Amino acid sequence: MNECRQSYEPGRGGAVNSHDVTDEQWEGLAQVVPLRSSDAWPSWPGHSALPDAEAASRRRFVVLRVNVFADAREVAETLMAQIPVLLDLSGAESETAKRVLDFSSGVVFGLGSGMHRVDRNVFLLAPPGTEVQSLVEGVRGTGTIG
Repeated sequence: MNECRQSYEPGRGGAVNSHDVTDEQWEGLAQVVPLRSSDAWPSWPGHSALPDAEAASRRRFVVLRVNVFADAREVAETLMAQIPVLLDLSGAESETAKRVLDFSSGVVFGLGSGMHRVDRNVFLLAPPGTEVQSLVEGVRGTGTIG
C-alpha cells in the first residue's frame, strides 16, 4: 500500500504531502531549455540548415517527355533555372532523340551540369551542386541513344 506522509509547513495553511514542493524548490528542479532553431548549433563546422522553403525547392525536379526537337528549348530553360530535369526520350524517333540528346549535352557542358543515364533513352540532367547517387551498382553516369 502506497503511503503518503503528511507534514506541516508554516505559511501554507495546513498539511501537505511529501511530494509537494514550493516555488523556490521548483525553480532549482526544473530549468526551461529553449529548443534550438534549425541552424543555431551546427552539427559540424560550416554546417547550416536550409530554410524549409529553400530545401523544398531543391528537392523538386521536372520530368520532360520530348517527342519533337522544338521541345529541347524547354529542357535548356529548366536546367538554366537550376531545376533538375528527367529527360525521357523514349517516345521520340531515333533521329530526334539523338538531336535532343546532343543539344542537351551541349547545355549540360555549357552550364557545368551533370548528365546521368537512368534507363534506355531516359537521362537525369542535374544542375551544378546537385548530388546524384545511384542505388544500383554498375550504372554509368552517361549513356548513348540506341
